[in-house]
Amino acid sequence: MATPTWQISGQYYETCSCDFVCPCILGQMAVEPSLGTCTFAMAFNIENGTFGKLQLDGLGFIVLGLTPEAMGKGNWSVGLIADQRASAEQREAIATIASGAAGGPMSVLSGLVGTFLGVESAPIHFATSGVTWSVTASSLVDMAAKGAMGVNPAATDPLQLENTGHPANDRLGLYHALKSHVHALGLSWDSKGGNNGHHAPFAWRSA
Repeated sequence: MATPTWQISGQYYETCSCDFVCPCILGQMAVEPSLGTCTFAMAFNIENGTFGKLQLDGLGFIVLGLTPEAMGKGNWSVGLIADQRASAEQREAIATIASGAAGGPMSVLSGLVGTFLGVESAPIHFATSGVTWSVTASSLVDMAAKGAMGVNPAATDPLQLENTGHPANDRLGLYHALKSHVHALGLSWDSKGGNNGHHAPFAWRSA
């Protein structure tokens, strides 16, 4: 069966276990992560979305992963946390998009995944206050970050990294993680902060 036309847009939030600023993007995924491996949590708040006739507005999902060495070498372990409020059909649509099976930006990364860790369901909550954001998914994910500001006292937005090639957005806001806790799908990672973070709007669609 052909994949229906789809589109989702909203806000993306990420922390990873690398130091600020994450070397993986700067090194074109050819360098070792700060700790030798990288655990990441990429959260997406869908403000507007459709998958065929199916509405996805207001739902969220989190892509969790572990890269065992330089990201470009592949063999990633990746899983998905889907919004508990989603119906079975909506969860399947989100999984199809997040895995890259429906095309779109995530399909570029699908060839790097060696192990699929599965899908868990949890209530996902997003919160923002100024340049600080937080994402929680029950006891599975609890992360927050604050924008990295430059020396311009009039600036209201964090520093930006351009031309990244990141699947969420080619332009990423730079953030210092305040905390990062992941205990899901066989992944376990805890940080009290200081590691890398990002935020950006995202807009994906089928080809």
